[in-house]
Amino acid sequence: MKRATVLDELATAAIKRAQDLRTSTDLGNLYQRALLFEKRDFASALSASGLSVISEIKRASPSAGFIREADPATWGERYQLEGASCLSVLTEPERFEGSLEDLDAARNTTILPVLRKDFTVDEAQILETGTRADAVLLIAALFDAAALARYVSLAVEIGLTPLVEIHDEEEANLALESGARIIGVNNRDLRDFTVDLGTFERLAPRLAGATLVAESGIKNPEDARRLRDAGADAVLVGEAAMRDPGLIAHLSSLP
Repeated sequence: MKRATVLDELATAAIKRAQDLRTSTDLGNLYQRALLFEKRDFASALSASGLSVISEIKRASPSAGFIREADPATWGERYQLEGASCLSVLTEPERFEGSLEDLDAARNTTILPVLRKDFTVDEAQILETGTRADAVLLIAALFDAAALARYVSLAVEIGLTPLVEIHDEEEANLALESGARIIGVNNRDLRDFTVDLGTFERLAPRLAGATLVAESGIKNPEDARRLRDAGADAVLVGEAAMRDPGLIAHLSSLP
């Protein structure tokens, strides 16, 4: 039998949380609340001149283990002062030690657009995200073509910016077919957590016309410059920024 990957395990846990959400929440009410929640313009924040920086708040990850304790409100403020264009907040509770309360705390203390970073597998989770965030992560590996297109459309319908994440050529085609305008190329393979910045360099030429976000593996200004030169409009920086938040100022002011 094929051994389950970390991504498989994260998706299975997310399906259970989505089922719990569906049984505990009126989805019609959730939809209305999502429509009424005033969103910040995540897409415009990434289209400014120069390299945009999405700074991530996370305490832990399957690849790094525990990183550090973090008050999301304090970290959100700090990232904003350091020049971040947007925030990404982990809400996955089991392997990343995140929560929706972290998302609220970070968003309420900054003016930056905020991406909910989680393993979204159900429409109910998109609606939930629409009541408290500005953008939603959709990992292409978790969907077939029809489902991904449907989720992208639903996100846009309620005012969310969908960030569709890919890692290979097949997923790049899925993202383009889904109508996604912002595509994140994850340099980390979520099946085994190996990292290769060449992943972005290889896939970027296939994604002409989209706003491109390079994700994972950015540890210093040289990495960011390399990805910018390969076509990145933005970089998403997590673990390295949590270990050294001053890195964000260096990345956001790259010459």
